[in-house]
Order: sequence, then C-alpha cells, then structure tokens
Amino acid sequence: MSDLTLQFLAGANPVEEQRARWERKRSRTAKELLETEHKYLEQLDLVVTFFVTILKAKGTLKPAVLETIFGPLESIHSANHVLTLHLERGNLGPGLENFCQNLELYGHYAENLEQANKMLKEQLRKKKSFRRFKKLQETRPQFQGRKLEDLLPLPLQRLHQYKHFFRDLLENTSPDSAEYQKLAKAVKSISEVSQHVQDIIHKRENSLQLLRVQKLLKGQKTQVITPGRWYIREGWLLVVPSKGEELKRRMFFLFSDIFIAAKPCHPLHPLNCNKLACQAVYPLHQCVVDKVFGHTQSQGGLLSLSFPHKTLLLMSGDQQDINDWYRSLTAAVR
Repeated sequence: MSDLTLQFLAGANPVEEQRARWERKRSRTAKELLETEHKYLEQLDLVVTFFVTILKAKGTLKPAVLETIFGPLESIHSANHVLTLHLERGNLGPGLENFCQNLELYGHYAENLEQANKMLKEQLRKKKSFRRFKKLQETRPQFQGRKLEDLLPLPLQRLHQYKHFFRDLLENTSPDSAEYQKLAKAVKSISEVSQHVQDIIHKRENSLQLLRVQKLLKGQKTQVITPGRWYIREGWLLVVPSKGEELKRRMFFLFSDIFIAAKPCHPLHPLNCNKLACQAVYPLHQCVVDKVFGHTQSQGGLLSLSFPHKTLLLMSGDQQDINDWYRSLTAAVR
C-alpha cells in the first residue's frame, strides 16, 4: 500500500500538507529577511546620518567629491526603507516587485565602488579636517568600532543575500499563488543584477592581478596589462632541459592568451632583488599540452608544452600541483 493511500485512509490531504510545509518555510524565510533588513538599514543609517547628511551641511567636502565617495547610497537607503515597510506589513510580492525597480542603484553602486575607495583615501590624505571628522564619527557608540571603510561595501554584500532570500521565498510559494509571478520576476531581476555586480568585481580583481604581475617583472619590456587578458594562475615549476643539464626552477604565469616564464633577479641587486626577469613569453593559441607522466598516484609528474618552435618539459614533485597545472593549461589553450 502506497504512502498516498495510507495518508488518504488516515484522512490526511497530501496537497494541503505540502502547502502547509511551504507556508512554514516561507514564513521563516520572510521573518529572517525582515530581521536582517532591519540590521542592514541600521548600518545604512549610520553612513547616511553621520556622514552624508552632516558632510553636506558642513561643506567639508565638495559636492562632486561626496557624490564620488558615496554614490547612490542615499537612494539605496530610501529604497530599502520602503522595502522594510512592505515587509513589516507582510506585503512580500508587491514589496519585492517595487524594490526590484530600484535594483539598478546597486549596479551603479558597484560600478562606482573602486573610484569611491580611491577618492576616500585621497581626501583622507589631503584634508586634515575630513580626517578628524571621520575619526570622531567612528568613535560614536553606534558604530561599535566599525570604520566607514567597513560599511561602504555593505550594499554589495546585501545584494548577494537577497539572491538567496528571494529564491527561497519563490521555492516555498505555491505556483498558483497570486504572489508567485511577482516573486519569480524578483528572482530573475536580482539574479541579473547580482551577475552584473560579480562581473564588475571579477574584472576589478583581474586588473589588480595583472598590475601585480607587471610590477613583479623587471623593466617594462614585457607588457602584461592588455585589454581582454585574464590572469589564471602562477607557480614554481622545474624546467627539464633538452640536453643533460641540471633542472632549472622557474616561475610561470598563466594568462588566457600567454604563458610567461621568469627567473629571480640577483638577490644583491639594489633595485630588482625582489623582482623576476622575464625569460620567455609563449602564445597559447598554437600550444599543445600533454601529460608525459603523472597519470597514476606517483610522486609528481611531467608536462609537455609544444609550441611551433619550442617544446617545454615542466616537472613538479607534487602530484596535485602537476594535475592542477594540466587542467589549467588545457582549459586555457582550448
């Protein structure tokens, strides 16, 4: 006898039970969303009340500078205040639908954040009055030891949380409910904006990696920073020479289009002791990668990289390391 038959004989309605389970989970998620929204709004209040509003009134910073540092934070604060009112009244569908019309503010905020951080550092360096003001505000008990720099990334962190909250609400709402379509649109909107923000963050992190590697290499001959280039990984590998010479330990940098081999500069060099000298730049578009050995659980492995006019044999004593390099290189040359 099936479970459904037993439930029917016992007088239970499986559809009603499922709806009750959905409602319980939905209520828990809605409650957690509201509680965390209150906390988030309190933190936004700190920035808007103790920084934006007072700085505008005092004229400590020029309007254009204020706009650069805080971006659309006041508008985000207003939009979230309205969302909180909807959530408090239990108007989930209409509240989220209305809030999603303001989601582009989060996208603009993400686009501006790097410039905001630069401007904030610059003004703190240049303006003693602003430096004093910031320190005074941060000592207020409401801040609980947090600094302005800790609070500025909060909207992007909250955006990531919304994605999970909205999805959980949708999953626990009956498809024939009046709110289902509104929640589905909200999930779609938040996913799109969240992806846009992740792309911005990813590009920013990649730019920092390119800049870091460029600074690591001696001189300006090797141009690492190039539009469309993506950093993948780096690490030390042993180069197996074609003739019976000693193994050479080299640092390799893998990017989306090139593979750079470098060696340490002389440790006593007055300027370049902590830098690397580029030895070769290999284009990946004509590269063939093979695993010579390292297929089994042996110690380490050997990779062969074939280019039109050169073959590199690279070795590592670490099995996991050589497998990771093999995966990264084969993915990059596709």
